[in-house]
Amino acid sequence: MNENVLLGTRNVAIVGPYLSGKTTLLESILSVTNAVTRKGKVQDKNTVGDSSPEARDRQMSVEINAASTQYDGVRFTFLDCPGSIEFAQETCHALIGVDAVVVVCEPVADRVLTLAPLFKFLDDWHLPHLVFINKMDRADVAFTDVLQALKKVSSRPLVAHQYPIGQGEKLAGFIDLVTEQAYHYHPGAPADPVPLPESLREQEQAARAEMLETLAEFDDHLLEELLEDIEPPQEEILQDLKLELGADQIVPVFIGVTDRDFGVRPLLQALLREAPEPETTADYRGISLHTAAPLAQVLKTYYTPQGGKLSLVRVWQGTLTDGIVLNGVRVGGIYRLMGHQQQSLTTTVAGEIVALGRLDGIKTGDTLTTDQSLASELPKAERMAPVFALAIAAEKRSDEVKLSGALTKLLEEDPALAWEQNDATHEIILWGQGEIHLQVALDRLKRKYNLPMHTHRPQVPYKETIRKTRSVHGRYKHQTGGHGQFGDVYLDIQPLPRGHGFNFSEKIVGGVVPRQYIPAVETGVREYLIHGPLGFPIVDVAVTLTNGSYHSVDSSEQAFKQAARVAMQEGIVQCEPTLLEPILNVAISVPAEFTAKVLRLVSGRRGQILGYDAKANWYGWDQVAAHMPQAEIHDLIVELRSLTLGVGFFHWQYDHLQEVPEKLAERVRTSAHTNSK
Repeated sequence: MNENVLLGTRNVAIVGPYLSGKTTLLESILSVTNAVTRKGKVQDKNTVGDSSPEARDRQMSVEINAASTQYDGVRFTFLDCPGSIEFAQETCHALIGVDAVVVVCEPVADRVLTLAPLFKFLDDWHLPHLVFINKMDRADVAFTDVLQALKKVSSRPLVAHQYPIGQGEKLAGFIDLVTEQAYHYHPGAPADPVPLPESLREQEQAARAEMLETLAEFDDHLLEELLEDIEPPQEEILQDLKLELGADQIVPVFIGVTDRDFGVRPLLQALLREAPEPETTADYRGISLHTAAPLAQVLKTYYTPQGGKLSLVRVWQGTLTDGIVLNGVRVGGIYRLMGHQQQSLTTTVAGEIVALGRLDGIKTGDTLTTDQSLASELPKAERMAPVFALAIAAEKRSDEVKLSGALTKLLEEDPALAWEQNDATHEIILWGQGEIHLQVALDRLKRKYNLPMHTHRPQVPYKETIRKTRSVHGRYKHQTGGHGQFGDVYLDIQPLPRGHGFNFSEKIVGGVVPRQYIPAVETGVREYLIHGPLGFPIVDVAVTLTNGSYHSVDSSEQAFKQAARVAMQEGIVQCEPTLLEPILNVAISVPAEFTAKVLRLVSGRRGQILGYDAKANWYGWDQVAAHMPQAEIHDLIVELRSLTLGVGFFHWQYDHLQEVPEKLAERVRTSAHTNSK
């Protein structure tokens, strides 16, 4: 169809759990709308979605993939979103820029719980969404059972739009509950209308009545018709579906088999009829499409091998032309994306999702405009707290100078990552949402920036402290001919309460240690505390300089610093040094049915349970509060997800230091001694 006669635009995100068939659904949509000449397969690594090497190596989506097609006079832009919880940040950033969302799931009632966090995000943002139950040819439970399971994890009422027609144990077709027309599927072709099977008439009538009753909760006129046994016109039902879907009041449910294109055309028709237009979405966000000033928001950032930086944006108002200056940066190209392929455009208008080239300094989530003084920041998805870390180091020392620049670009592409130079352990720590998430990031570092990395588990920043008080004497005397070196000090060393750090004081009387040398004594003490007898920094210690002596010729700042180190070295070992470990305040969120397992998990990792309660604004979820040693949370997220069908998550923050149990302390000391050799 000629682009000049397109009647409108729809921007739709495709989301769902890992292996639900999202990328296959996109491929099927592109195939039935003739956007591709040959339908690809994920296993053949030739789909429009999952176009990056990292995605194809793992046969899973690891970033947003955009693709456009035309259907019945409307341009559809689809965003294929990652299904793994480890890449949920990508999905959240993309969702705020679409008009509707298709949630893909499998007909497995026990796995429906995996959709709970996604439904929560959609409802919090009031994003219109519908459900597409894929792989219905493999369903091992009744459609109504899957529907009931879905209703338990959605705060919005689900409305069956279709009812399946079985043929033996196979899926033969569906009944449209609006028109009450039955259809039989045919591979590679539209479904054929057929008479409604009498054996399903009772189930169809019950499902249709439930649909109408749900719609009537939001439409008084429809309610009156139902109470008076008046059959509502199909146009009224479709209008209610459109209005209530657009207001995120209901969730229509569709069925199909994407491998065979079953149900894809009815889904497209529903998106065409019932999904909100860009004007409706913008109006809900308080944005006028009729305002001339350009306004856009970045949904995703890419660094491509050939084209450099690309920013996928939703244009909310105005017109963008190639070369326009947004936020002080000149746009270096406008592109419509088809996976990794790009189609150059000279202009784009409000309601479209396109990619803009060379927006240096612009980040995912940023609001773009020609005049920032007239615009306020559009809401952006909250950044997820990192929960898994690896220490990284360049395989080649010569590459270390390039690492910070590459990491900066990596974080622009993926804001769910974070990195730090840990002062306590002198390691570069890369943080993310899980093991696969970090492995994908490391693959990108190697492929895009030629920076292969060594990795290991981050060290725990243990500390030392003391239990007893001691008075010690330290003398440093060195004669080399000419002037010698002489310093002599007496120190009192005593423990401080936990969290008080270090305190130095002096009680010198009569000038036995001249004033100009006292700072050197403190310096010597501080330098010793950096590395205690157990191999770690010493904290919560008070040191008092009480006495000493000096030589009028041989004494110096260096001599008194060395004398202080001698005193500390001899004294600390007499003060019963003990090992401390960082304890974190951890809040773990899980569905209530998994709370007992999580309590055992925390206890098994030396955690102290502080209590648990219902999680605020999360129906059917609990939040467990605990103190846990940092040494025990490295792979906590891995086990937590394993226990909770992948949906459990946690937040943490440092709380305090605590003595390490003696048996464990011995292992830590042995390991530290081995590593220091």
